[in-house]
Amino acid sequence: MVTSKFRTTEISNPKFEMDGLRFITVKTDNLQGRGDICVFVPKGEHKDLPIVTLLHGVYGSAWIWAFMGAAHITTQRLIDEKVIQPCILAMPSDGLWGDGSAYNQHHDYNFEKWIAEDVPQAVLENIPQASASSKLFISGLSMGGFGALRIGAKYGHQYSGVTGHSSITEIDQMKLFVEEDISNYKQAYRIDEDVFTAVLDNKEHLPPFRFDCGSSDELISYNRQLHKDLTVNNIPHEYEEFEGGHQWEYWQEHLEDTLKFFDRL
Repeated sequence: MVTSKFRTTEISNPKFEMDGLRFITVKTDNLQGRGDICVFVPKGEHKDLPIVTLLHGVYGSAWIWAFMGAAHITTQRLIDEKVIQPCILAMPSDGLWGDGSAYNQHHDYNFEKWIAEDVPQAVLENIPQASASSKLFISGLSMGGFGALRIGAKYGHQYSGVTGHSSITEIDQMKLFVEEDISNYKQAYRIDEDVFTAVLDNKEHLPPFRFDCGSSDELISYNRQLHKDLTVNNIPHEYEEFEGGHQWEYWQEHLEDTLKFFDRL
């Protein structure tokens, strides 16, 4: 019998699941309580499937990539069309602190380790189509892009690819979206809380790295600056701009770019 990392685990009953979606709740010290993960498992018999973690933005939770972004529908369609190989989606909550946790460490919670350590482990323990041989990928939108790009850089030894959509690039940009004072995110502030510094500090082990942003997005200038900083420092990456703003229509469309990018790796 495999010993679980978690004191308690609850997983949805297959009789009541729809469209390949499952829900896992685990208790973890990193959250000092429970965390939720919405998981998509594609149709068919599979093993050792890659695990793509998708991080949501402010105000959201574990359900939002599926029920606002149609992530599971897009993924199954691309699989059915043989555009990508089958993969699992792991869509966790950010820890549900304030308007958004920023996926970093503050107030004695480690939201970063919740994502990087607990989420993959919960999937491995509960989803038989995943295994220790499964490749890990991470992506996100807005605040989730901030989390994915930072965590992907800092944990480059475990992720095979990293992407972000419409990403916050520095912690101070959280004030554009949240009512909590920005000082809340800086109680244990480290310079690597900014994406560029996290990448620079971990450039020797950086996985394939991609991000994009809409040309009318309020974060476009920050994404352009990140692209410029990476280019000046000769850090390999892909960056693209498309029409669109900071909205679900954009993320629904360009999730495909992430899934195709990961499938090539």
